[in-house]
Amino acid sequence: MAVEQEPTFRESVDLMVDRALATMDLDAGTQQAIKSCNSVIQIRFPVKIKGEIEVFTGWRAVHSNHRLPVKGGIRYASYADQDEVEALAALMTYKCAIVDVPFGGSKGALQIDPSKYDRDALEQITRRFTLELVRKGYLSPSENVPAPDVGTGQREMAWMADTYKHLHPEDINYMACVTGKPVNHGGIRGRVEATGRGVEYALQEFFRHPADVGHAGMSGTLEGKRIIVQGLGNVGYHAAKFLSEDDGALITAIIERDGALINDKGLKVEAVYQYIQEHGTIKGYPDASFEADGKVVLEKSCDILIPAALEGQITVENAARIDTKLIAEAANGPVTFGADAILRERGITIMPDAYVNAGGVTVSYFEWIRNISHIRFGRMQRRQDEMRGHQIANLLEEVTGFSISDKVKKDVTSGASEVDLVRSGLDDTMRLAYQSMREKMLENGRVNDLRTAAYVVALEKVSRSYLDIGVY
Repeated sequence: MAVEQEPTFRESVDLMVDRALATMDLDAGTQQAIKSCNSVIQIRFPVKIKGEIEVFTGWRAVHSNHRLPVKGGIRYASYADQDEVEALAALMTYKCAIVDVPFGGSKGALQIDPSKYDRDALEQITRRFTLELVRKGYLSPSENVPAPDVGTGQREMAWMADTYKHLHPEDINYMACVTGKPVNHGGIRGRVEATGRGVEYALQEFFRHPADVGHAGMSGTLEGKRIIVQGLGNVGYHAAKFLSEDDGALITAIIERDGALINDKGLKVEAVYQYIQEHGTIKGYPDASFEADGKVVLEKSCDILIPAALEGQITVENAARIDTKLIAEAANGPVTFGADAILRERGITIMPDAYVNAGGVTVSYFEWIRNISHIRFGRMQRRQDEMRGHQIANLLEEVTGFSISDKVKKDVTSGASEVDLVRSGLDDTMRLAYQSMREKMLENGRVNDLRTAAYVVALEKVSRSYLDIGVY
């Protein structure tokens, strides 16, 4: 199969869903209802920038509103198109279901290269895009809640929230109209690194199951495992940083747009990141060899490959040359449908994007709950927990006759902060989601890979809304 003959991103998602549906007993009508994209809007709007009028094109798709609000990021990218937006919206539906986040799936995009515009121009464009989305019913705290994605971040989310507030000054829940905001403007601590942290928690859970690790041709823990990361953006940077610093893994290569850095003894992720921030490139970074053709480094031998850039990076053209034991899809759709079949036939374990990439929407859910409830997590119980800790520490000293060290006492008596609770909730979510996929593989003889198991878990949950409640 030639690369150009591969299905589109949207078709690829549907084909992977079809593979899961083939193991289930759902009637054809329900299957079609679940797979269909409910609605998609294309918006064209003019903005005057430095005296010149430019017309921009954007989209917002709602794949399924079996749960409200629907949830999904908005990306700014020159390559964005409707097919991609619909595919990503579908992934959001399944992603939320896998990790038990009670949202439907949505996604948005603006066809723009943000690097070509200054801050003021981007603010104008973002506020106008938000105005169009709100007017057409595609952005609100109760119906459709965007988040950051490729090319957007906290700044853009703050602009969107402020625009919505001015359009609906009576809505006391206006902060919940988007997630991924700055902490000082309704955001939640731990959201920026949430997707990367979720990748770490997903891999930690995988390595808690020796049978799964052995099936992937490995043993032991994450410590010392050779990892290649493609993309040192928000997701790739945090995943690589946490895996190397917390788990002792070796980041042996980092692939960026302008090439790749290689050091078999392990790269210092923070140093690489700071170098990129200062120089705008990885070229010239010391303490590593440079490879101009970054795509070739995807094929370098490693234990774990983490594609954290864009979709369609591992295709039928290079799948046969991928030399890894485990792929953790930190990006959306980095492995095409055709490549997925080749990799599975070769015995390479794939942890699917719909699970591995779900840390962002999980913590977005926590942020949305925080905004709706109008109270930060831990505010009412933290000091009570600290007081109880002091009582336990004092009791232990009294009963044993020994003094507890200041360090141990501090650990025992410290109440959980908001970020502690966010990380705890994310860790629990990623653990339980992996366990549900694993159990599905054990109980269903027709499900023999994690991607199919993930979709079966999601489809069972979504189908209950269609069959039990009648969401048609």
